[in-house]
Amino acid sequence: MTDLDLRLVRYFAAVASHLHYGRAAAELRIAQPSLSRQISQLEAQVGARLLDRTRQGTRLTEAGAAFLPYAQDLLRSSKQATAAAQAAAQPTRFTVGYTAGLIVTPAVRNLRHQHPDADVRTLHLAWNEPREALLDRRVDAAITRLPLRTEGLRVTILYDEPKMLLVPVGHRLAGKESVTLDDIEGEPIPRFPDPEWDAYWRIDPRPGGRPAPGGPAVETIEDKLEHIAAGQAVAIIPAALHTGGTRPDLTTIPLRGVEPGHVVVATRAADCGRLVAAFRTSARDCLGVEEPGDSR
Repeated sequence: MTDLDLRLVRYFAAVASHLHYGRAAAELRIAQPSLSRQISQLEAQVGARLLDRTRQGTRLTEAGAAFLPYAQDLLRSSKQATAAAQAAAQPTRFTVGYTAGLIVTPAVRNLRHQHPDADVRTLHLAWNEPREALLDRRVDAAITRLPLRTEGLRVTILYDEPKMLLVPVGHRLAGKESVTLDDIEGEPIPRFPDPEWDAYWRIDPRPGGRPAPGGPAVETIEDKLEHIAAGQAVAIIPAALHTGGTRPDLTTIPLRGVEPGHVVVATRAADCGRLVAAFRTSARDCLGVEEPGDSR
């Protein structure tokens, strides 16, 4: 049996992504005829035709559709293996990821002070990236918020964070000292694609089991802000994401009667290196710990 050439697998994945040889060739920065030859070579290795080219365009064959998820897993595993080897070869490099509104500077500064030989870096992550970034080894630790899938991770709560209601400045509730869920009983709240995140930040179901109101579907925080500014929705947000300075058309109100959010430090469960341990200690010592605890 012939071993698969990962380079050819990567070429196939690019064509499968675009379903267009020309665009895939441009992405890969190779000539289109050469790409066609590489795909033929892969098909010979696999022993099946993976792609059909017709007048209507390029499509996956049944064999290609079956092969694609395994090809993507191969490429992902290859990337993770390379990252793991590089991390082992460069034990003094450490990257801290963080999500919106969370300040990691004191913990990072402390780690650099304690380990001046270490190359400590920071990387901003989107709201839904921390787990993937840790498992892909793009970051070695992440300061983020719950909810977070914890399988394969070590997650420690650093502190509680109040929740606020975000509304447009002309909203009927703007200017109130505080509000409760009863005050927004019928207010639409933007929906995120991740079910756990969506349910958590919409508080769905509400106390008593009633469902939270629906709202516009969004994928980014920026899209959510636009819907709120346009008067199409309100949102429950962490207190640290108060946008008054950057969005004068939005304002926040303290939300009473709900559980606070939790800010956490997350690392890979199997990692036990000196910098991982040192940063976890720095995070607990420098980022406003109230009652630390572990959640796995």
